[in-house]
Amino acid sequence: MQGWVIRWLLNIIAIILTAYIVPQFDLSPWGAIVGSIFLGIVNAVIRPLLLILTLPVNILSLGLFTFVINGLMLWITSATVKGFDIHGFGWAILSAMLLSVISFLISFLVEDRMFNIH
Repeated sequence: MQGWVIRWLLNIIAIILTAYIVPQFDLSPWGAIVGSIFLGIVNAVIRPLLLILTLPVNILSLGLFTFVINGLMLWITSATVKGFDIHGFGWAILSAMLLSVISFLISFLVEDRMFNIH
């Protein structure tokens, strides 16, 4: 349970860093918290279906279309959660790319065995 909370907090930090860097991404503290929860739900439910439906395009683009799907997930979150505002689909795609890099760096720097607390 503690590992889940730590990952969730790191995800919030990644979202805050992304909003700080991307000029058209406005974020309130409450928006970061609720947005990270809603984004997790959207990524768990809608994203797999879209990845399957767009598999041919994703294969032809060598996986780069995944950034468009991730941007769409952020845009859906932005349209739903108050205080989590991305102004334009292009900014959502850019935010998705940056969020992917920041999340990768955080995962790389924080070892997984830290989360295996018994």
